[in-house]
Amino acid sequence: MKLRSFIGSRVIKTGIAVLLTAYICEWIGWSPVFAVITAIVTIEPTVSDSIRKGLIRFPASAIGAAYAVLFIALFGNSPVTYALSAVFTITTCFRLKLHDGLLVATITSVAMVDVIHSNYVMEFFIRLFTTTIGLSVSTLVNMFLLPPDYQKNIQTKVSSIAQELGKQIQGIYYCLLHVDEINNESKYLDKLLELDKLIIRAEILSRYQTNDSKYHFTENNQEKFKDIKTQLHFLRIMHYHLTNVIDHPKEQINIDEKEKNELLNVSSYIAQVLKKELAYNSDDIQDKRTRLNELFWKEKHRTHNLSNDMLNKLPFELVMLYELISILELTEDYFYTANLHKENAN
Repeated sequence: MKLRSFIGSRVIKTGIAVLLTAYICEWIGWSPVFAVITAIVTIEPTVSDSIRKGLIRFPASAIGAAYAVLFIALFGNSPVTYALSAVFTITTCFRLKLHDGLLVATITSVAMVDVIHSNYVMEFFIRLFTTTIGLSVSTLVNMFLLPPDYQKNIQTKVSSIAQELGKQIQGIYYCLLHVDEINNESKYLDKLLELDKLIIRAEILSRYQTNDSKYHFTENNQEKFKDIKTQLHFLRIMHYHLTNVIDHPKEQINIDEKEKNELLNVSSYIAQVLKKELAYNSDDIQDKRTRLNELFWKEKHRTHNLSNDMLNKLPFELVMLYELISILELTEDYFYTANLHKENAN
């Protein structure tokens, strides 16, 4: 097993950043401890986060160092100095909204209490320089060594989401259209919640990759990633429509056997396509959409003469049809986006 797979890229980069930071500080003749602390907390999931938070952590560290020097000069190396340094550093960083630098600033402040005994001004500037070394080294390591690349991970998650979504579409429509299965509705609600968490994780990775795109992406990779993000967006909306189906208030479903079979057929088709058990075909999609639209308008016409009291909420038969038509159209958009990139690549 590769070292990178075993302990993770971020851990490797943290170790290298610490090693380089310590070497540089020792070569200059300064204590590396504060620079190392800064290097450890500056390695972020993305390069852009390292840079952005680094710009916050530098002034925050300066505030912590300044308070440490001030209270050491007033009270010496005492418990009161530790407490006041920590409290004033936290309060000032919080008031100035330097939240990302609060931890490293507080650690720097209290750690300085034990090592400063004289030359307060010189020690203050040395801590600023060592902090700068830690920030710079960790940011450069994050940028050029094993740079974060979430695209393959996102692509894998998108594929997994599509397959799981296919299973849920087929299962939910089967559950709703069979009276003996209606008690399993809560099971599908739980699975939709789990699927939502998986989509959120993919969206977080997508934001990471978007933030770092200006540092590492080629034009071709950017186009491919744009398509993956679009596919993820379509899956998110499909999940939304499916949630609408199962969350909608239900009464007895008034639907004939032919319509029921049509809904089951289309939901099964979507599931097979998303799970890649069946090849996507735009003509098949169009044919099924036409038949669903006919059913929708037929059902709408049937409910048109219902009393106003019965139409206070949309009949569930129409909800099932509308949401399935929406999911079918999104399935077409999902595969159109995937095939568009393949055509451009060729």
